[in-house]
Amino acid sequence: MANVSVYNMEGKEVGTIELNDAVFGVEINEHLVHMAVVQHLANKRQGTQKAKTRSEVSGGGRKPWRQKGTGHARQGSTRSPQWTGGGVVFAPVPRDYSFKMNKKEKRKALKSALTSKVQGSSLIVLDELKLDGIKTKKFVNVMNNLKVSKGLVVIADNDANVVMSARNVEGIDTAQANMINVYSVMKAKTIVLTKDAVAKIEEVYA
Repeated sequence: MANVSVYNMEGKEVGTIELNDAVFGVEINEHLVHMAVVQHLANKRQGTQKAKTRSEVSGGGRKPWRQKGTGHARQGSTRSPQWTGGGVVFAPVPRDYSFKMNKKEKRKALKSALTSKVQGSSLIVLDELKLDGIKTKKFVNVMNNLKVSKGLVVIADNDANVVMSARNVEGIDTAQANMINVYSVMKAKTIVLTKDAVAKIEEVYA
């Protein structure tokens, strides 16, 4: 099992924690991590793009000129794709881009993502993250103490003070332990976990 240092809000090391290999020490499956990221982005797409084909553009019902004898190329409609104001060839239509992954695949992808952060020394464990109010300045000081400029802060339960304090901090996202996803983990330069969040993640995914 991997041993990781535990820091307090002042950025001082106050101990170590042993991470469960069933979650933070698995064999990394890059294919599943990639698939989970693609799925996350695909599921966020609205898919509302639309353009009109030649059959949907108004007008163009009359043949613009006779078939022969004009010197022009033959034309059947002024709404053909080569005409200005004509329809679009293979026009995009509204569609659903989302696709599903098996639950076991998702879990393995998340474990692989967390393991990659441990192996890359990009995971920091905090003994606790408690703010006595919505104080962005104090939250920024904590991040500066930990030398984190871009990252994901994972807390065990919904703490309005932490979430609201971090909301306007550029480059910092927050998430609850039971709601983290592969995309957020891989996107973050550094993962900051509270000890309670580590315990909850190990409880859910071990």
